[in-house]
Amino acid sequence: MRLEPHHDGSALYVEPGVPALGDRVPVRLRVPVSGRERGVHLRTVRDGEPHLVPARLERVDATERWYVAEVEVHNPVTRYRFLLDEPGGYRWLTARGVVARDVPDTGDFRLTVHAPGPDWARGVVYQVFPDRFARSGVGREVPDWAVPTDWDVEPAARGSITGRQLYGGDLGGVEAHLDHLERLGVDVLYLTPVFPGRSVHRYDAATFDTVDPLLGGDESLASLARAVHGRGMRLVGDLTTNHTGATHEWFLRAQADPSSEEAGFYHSDDDGAVGWLGHASLPKLDHRAAGLRRRMLEGPESVVGRWLREPFALDGWRVDVANMTGRYRDVDVTRDVARTMRATIAEVRPDAVLVAEHFHDATADLAGDGWHAALNYSAFARPVWAWLSPGEHLGHGFPVPAARRSGRAVVATMRDFASMVPWQVSAAQWNLLGSHDTERIRTRVGDPALVEVAVGLLATYPGAPMVFAGDEWGATGSNGEHARVAMPWDRPDLQDAGTFEAYRALLGLRRASRALRDGGLRWLVAADDAIAYLREVADERLLVVVARAPWSGAVLPGHLAPTGVVETLYGPQVCKAGDALEVSGDGPAVSVHRLG
Repeated sequence: MRLEPHHDGSALYVEPGVPALGDRVPVRLRVPVSGRERGVHLRTVRDGEPHLVPARLERVDATERWYVAEVEVHNPVTRYRFLLDEPGGYRWLTARGVVARDVPDTGDFRLTVHAPGPDWARGVVYQVFPDRFARSGVGREVPDWAVPTDWDVEPAARGSITGRQLYGGDLGGVEAHLDHLERLGVDVLYLTPVFPGRSVHRYDAATFDTVDPLLGGDESLASLARAVHGRGMRLVGDLTTNHTGATHEWFLRAQADPSSEEAGFYHSDDDGAVGWLGHASLPKLDHRAAGLRRRMLEGPESVVGRWLREPFALDGWRVDVANMTGRYRDVDVTRDVARTMRATIAEVRPDAVLVAEHFHDATADLAGDGWHAALNYSAFARPVWAWLSPGEHLGHGFPVPAARRSGRAVVATMRDFASMVPWQVSAAQWNLLGSHDTERIRTRVGDPALVEVAVGLLATYPGAPMVFAGDEWGATGSNGEHARVAMPWDRPDLQDAGTFEAYRALLGLRRASRALRDGGLRWLVAADDAIAYLREVADERLLVVVARAPWSGAVLPGHLAPTGVVETLYGPQVCKAGDALEVSGDGPAVSVHRLG
C-alpha cells in the first residue's frame, strides 16, 4: 500500500496548548518520500476569506519530508487545510483526507481558542442504570406507580410497564460493587438520573433538589461519591435540561398559577403545556426564561452548580436530550444553554466535564465553547454497528432495516463526522457500543468474537470508551427497554468470562498506552472485512488491526517499524518480512502491535 500525506490535531502535528486570539500556531505535515509535491501551502480562512502562505520544509529523513507553517488564530475557531502542488494539478489535504478536487470548507482542520475537556474525561467510562445494577438490601416502601419485579426477571421490551418495573437497585448497591469496576479498569462512573420521578429511568424529575429516596437519598449519593473518589475514580451525573416531569414542583406551580414565575419556565401553545415529543408527562422547558436559567444553569447555587459541590462533588454532567434542549419551533438557544452550563462548571469545578447526549449529527453543536464532547453515536456507534451486524439490522430510530456496510464505508463515515469538529473535541468524544437506549452489542452482532472486535475498536479509537454495565458479561437486549437487564451478580451462568476478559485486557491496554490515550490517528487499511490504523505519539507507535471475517491481509511499508521489531500486545501476530510489514488475514480478530 502507498502512504498519503498526513496531518491531525495531535501533538505530533500541532503545538500543544490552548491558543489565544492573535497567536501564531505552528502546524506540521508529513509527506512520504514517494510523494510528488513540488511544494506545500497552508490555506486558512480569516473572517470568511481564504488566505494562502507557503509551508517551509522543516526536515527530511529516509522515509518522510516534514513541512511546517503557522496558523494565525484570527477567529475563535480558525479553519485550515494544506495545498499540495503536484505535477498534473494540485491536491488538498483536509481532515477527510487527500483529494484531487475542490471540496467544501466543512472538512477543514480546526484550531479553537476554547479549552478542551479535562484529561481524566478521556478515561474508561462505565454507565450504570441504578435500578438494575445492584441492591443494597435496605427495604423501602414501594411507590404507587411502580411494579415490583424480581431481580432475575427479564425486562419487558415494550408497553406501559417498561418504565415502571422496579427492580430495587440503589446507590448503596453501586457502592458495594466498586471492586468490579476496578477489575474492569474503569476511570469514570456515570449514573443515569438519581432525582425522584414516577419511573425507574427518572428522566421525568419531580425535583432537582434531592436524590430519590428509593436510591437511598442524598446521603447515599454523598457516600458513593466519597467511595468513588477514594479509589481515584470520577463520578458523573445525568441531568435533563430539556424537560421535567409533569409532577415537578416547578410545573405544578406553573399549572396552579399562570402568573407565577414558573409559568414562564415551560413552552406552551393553544392546547396548553408542550410535551417533549408529544409526551404530556414530560413538559418542555423554555430556556428564554431568566428565572429558569438562574435556577437551573447559572452559578454555584443553580442545579448545575449545586451538585458539583460538596458533599456530592459530582465531576460533571451528561446532559439528556442535549440536541433538543433550547430548541422549539423558532426558538434556538441550545448553544447559549451549553455555554452557560460550561461557565458555571468553570466557576464551581473547573476540572469537571460537560457531555451532550446526541443521537445523530452533533457537529454543529460541538465548536468547543459549550459541550466538551457528545455521546458519539453517529461517528462511532452507528458505523461500528453497520460493519459488524451480520446482515440487515434495525437501524436505531429508523423505520427500515440498515444494510451491512463495508470497512471503506465505515472509515468514510468516521472521517466525515470527525472532520467537522476540532481535534480536541473528537479526541474527547464518548464512544460507545450501546447504552440504556439501544440494543445490546451482543444481541446486535451475535458472535462473541465480533463483540471482541467491537471492543477492540472501542478501546483503541480516539476518545473515551463508554461501557454500559452488563456488556462486559455479554448481556443481551433487543431494544433500550429490554437491554436494561439486572446485573447477574449471583448467576455465573450469565457471566461470559471470555467477554469480560476481552474488555478487561483491551481497556487495560488502552490505560497503559499513551498513544491510545493521546495519540493521533492515521488510517492504513479500509477493506470490506478489515480496518487498520496507527495511533502515534512521539515515542510510541501502535498498529491496530480489526477484522470481521477472514480477509486477504495486507503488506505495509516496512519503515513503519524502523527497528524491525514488532511487539504484539494483543491478538494474532504481525511479522516483519524484509522491507515490508505483513499483516495476517485472520478474522474475526482484533490485534494491537507496538512498532519499534
